[in-house]
Amino acid sequence: MNRNHLSVPRPALLFALVIAAGCKIVVAQTTAQTPAPPYDPTKTFAPLTLPDPVNSYRAGNGAPGPDYWQNSADYELHATIDTVAKTLSATEVVTYSNNSPTALPSLWMNVEQNTYREDARSVATGGRGRAQAQHTEGIVFDSVEVEIAGHKEKAAIVVSDTRAQIRLPQPLKAHSQLKLLITYHYTIPGTWGGRTSWGMSKKGEIYDMAQWYPRMCVYDDLRGWDTQPYIGSEFYLEYGHFDYYVTVPSSFMIVGSGELKNPQEVLTKAQNDRYAKAKTSDATVMIRTPEEVDDPASRPRTSGTLTWHFHMDNTRDVAFSASPVFVIDAARINLPNGATSLAMSAYPPESAGADGWEPSTAIMKHSVETFSKRWYPYPYPAAINVAGFSTGMEYPGIVFDGIPDKGKQLFWISAHEIGHSWFPMIVGSNERRNAFMDEGFNTFIDVFESDDFENGKYGPKRDSEYSAGGEPADTILKVLDNPAAPPILTRADGFGGQLTHPVSYFKAAYGLTLLREQILGPERFDWAFRKYIADWAYKHPSPSDFFREMESEGGEDLSYFWRGWFMNNWTMDMAVKDIHDAPNGVTITIVNNGQLVLPNTVQVTFADNTTTRVNIPVETWLSKGSYTLTLPGKQPVVSVMLDPDHKLPDDNRTNDVLKK
Repeated sequence: MNRNHLSVPRPALLFALVIAAGCKIVVAQTTAQTPAPPYDPTKTFAPLTLPDPVNSYRAGNGAPGPDYWQNSADYELHATIDTVAKTLSATEVVTYSNNSPTALPSLWMNVEQNTYREDARSVATGGRGRAQAQHTEGIVFDSVEVEIAGHKEKAAIVVSDTRAQIRLPQPLKAHSQLKLLITYHYTIPGTWGGRTSWGMSKKGEIYDMAQWYPRMCVYDDLRGWDTQPYIGSEFYLEYGHFDYYVTVPSSFMIVGSGELKNPQEVLTKAQNDRYAKAKTSDATVMIRTPEEVDDPASRPRTSGTLTWHFHMDNTRDVAFSASPVFVIDAARINLPNGATSLAMSAYPPESAGADGWEPSTAIMKHSVETFSKRWYPYPYPAAINVAGFSTGMEYPGIVFDGIPDKGKQLFWISAHEIGHSWFPMIVGSNERRNAFMDEGFNTFIDVFESDDFENGKYGPKRDSEYSAGGEPADTILKVLDNPAAPPILTRADGFGGQLTHPVSYFKAAYGLTLLREQILGPERFDWAFRKYIADWAYKHPSPSDFFREMESEGGEDLSYFWRGWFMNNWTMDMAVKDIHDAPNGVTITIVNNGQLVLPNTVQVTFADNTTTRVNIPVETWLSKGSYTLTLPGKQPVVSVMLDPDHKLPDDNRTNDVLKK
């Protein structure tokens, strides 16, 4: 994700943008429009055909079908960082399993370091490689071989921007596997690299290493090879098992995705003892203190190199950070059913202290524990927070945040980034196409962690310093009012800078909040959402799968909501038009001026200051745009108000209240 975050506080639904120092809040600007056409119920409630059809691979209830298949890729990686030349050189063995029903004449790989080439597509589009003062050559392939049934053969390779096609000497048959044997190297970008970089902290350099090896593209039942170029939006990758080895100068320490397999070789005796203690401690344990950073005795040897070995199962990716100046601490994570993991933080000495990164491990521990209880158990051996230069970015088991982060900003960004462990690390949606399925869903679950951590110390997730401010859902109203705002289902790179966060983060997260709190209710929503996560853990759902599963398990036809909120940028505007005395009570006329419909509440205030509330279901608008509500009784009515708690994105609140 980008470093800018936003949130959906509960229940008031104000939206916040967590910003890095020096960044500004950017909100889509309201643009004057001609009057909207009258509400058309045949448009809102027309039969909805979802983009991806039901078949034996993807079932009508939104779950994987009986014949669902998915390819896999296991990796063995041996990498060396040259800290003088600022290069990474590596060998890679990919064991690729074709579980599909078709033979594959070629394989496609992501080579995302090519986004830093001067001729990258991202330069022209303003994405990752946008007009930098510096560029690299990207990944240089030294050799590529294919091994099938023990026979090795040089493979033909065609590189196109951030993708590479491996043309096989013979097709890979269905339900068979092969090995790719690759050697490569590349120049590591400086801090301008964004999601992968090296930079100098006050006492030494930090390497945040991501997208550091050629990674298999996904071949799926929806499109075959999905080869979207790496322009700016994130990833779509196959799952597998990883063993990776990283060789660095002996003064360096590394934290990485998965489990450290050789701590006895790369940590001192004291550090190993502390590391073992942290695995059983609910309190944070220092593994390497700020004072020890300058002490050569804090490393097993004072010269040469050390090789760090990590292993991770059922993951789509791995990343790591390396530095000679890391302060490291850790604590046990308690998971459902008695399982445990390890919360860990790595940061330079200038980030240490109670007003800096000292709370980081406690934040990671609490976030993973509560997300696990509420949604789905965390599956990985560690959850690591790193202070470096590739700030505000997430990978399986490890996240990159900022050296100066502290207080509420440290909490919000840390909880948000590790929340991505569920979307899209566990539920492997396609971030290059559907940003809302990771950023929007994760922004939604962030809200609960803000409420839960230390009795809501940093919740609800808004503050005058970061708030978009004003009426509830003001940020969303500006999006809905903007004719240039694209629908949520827009391709991830297609939003444009000012609309990416308001649409794919804010609006998508608010949509889930509306679904949970106004349409289905928490009991039905939570059941359906948990089942969706469990059904698609380590798999590749599409938006159609999500829509179907929420309908099937939530017990509601939600086609009007998917169409209005996700597939279009429709506006909601319900109004109280008239209050009229009748012989045995009062009649209230409510009109629907917008194309978007949602359940609403009418609050009636009587002359004696008593009130009553009446719910208006969406079915009210199935065939008409005007509704007359009759309330029996002789008590005079003083006023009528729609959405009295201001929970809905009503575009015009001036017509929500009518006084008699």
